[in-house]
Amino acid sequence: MSVDLKKIKELRERTNSGFLDVKNALEATNNDIEKAIEWLQEKGIVKAAKKAGRIAAEGIVRAVIKDNIAVIFELNSETDFVAKNQLFLDFAKLLEEELPKVNFSNIEDLLEQKINGKTIEEYTTDLTAKIGEKIHLRRALKYEAKEDEVVAGYTHANNRIATILIAKGHNQEALRHVAMHIAALNPAHLFETCLDEEELKEIYERINNDPKLASKPEKIQVSMKSGMLRKEFNERGVLMYQPFVMEESKTVQQYLTENKLQLIDATRFEVGEGIEKKTVDFATEVAEQMSLK
Repeated sequence: MSVDLKKIKELRERTNSGFLDVKNALEATNNDIEKAIEWLQEKGIVKAAKKAGRIAAEGIVRAVIKDNIAVIFELNSETDFVAKNQLFLDFAKLLEEELPKVNFSNIEDLLEQKINGKTIEEYTTDLTAKIGEKIHLRRALKYEAKEDEVVAGYTHANNRIATILIAKGHNQEALRHVAMHIAALNPAHLFETCLDEEELKEIYERINNDPKLASKPEKIQVSMKSGMLRKEFNERGVLMYQPFVMEESKTVQQYLTENKLQLIDATRFEVGEGIEKKTVDFATEVAEQMSLK
């Protein structure tokens, strides 16, 4: 059966599918555009399912601030090249616009949420079929500020690191500067209370019994202990005791206090962190790609 070339062009524009896939769809459906779209979707879902077990460790992270809401998410692809694909970027933009409006408590809940009548999981499945790589919304988190609180965020220019924060206070610009600090230095802990109880006990006991303090007046001892604790907690990666990147004469805690901010929580995402990447040789990779045709 001959295929209408105008319909091939229309179907390619509407589905972003390859020439042969479009031709086969029209042949299978007697040149019916709508049925051909359904045919491609069915075939695409099969292809996407085959890719579901593959590792997607590249992609982007984004921090989004909308009024009193902060959202951070990681959208993954298998290669950095696909993370620059326009379809991928358009979907990321849709997530930026819609996630602040959506209520969710975990990623499983979020994937079932609908945007324009289609679940987020359906979007990623369709995108996987169109692009030919596994596309996966791996994680997302949302902060919602109360009346006396403020949110801020920062996405690094490479879209591979992002941070959101929530604090008591109102100075969003100052809080954004702290978001930039966290993005750059990746502190291990926000507060000293995040350290293990036994670890904290050992630190305080060691500093309180330091021989250097024995002959010093009480006022000097207090000052020395404060400096020793600041050094100890900074070395252990506690945010509040780190020298602030924009003004290293101050700690992050001092900078926050000066700007009438009290940090409540912060989250930093980096693309692919915690994912064990699979290593395959070129021949194996080509063979796997051929098996998906």
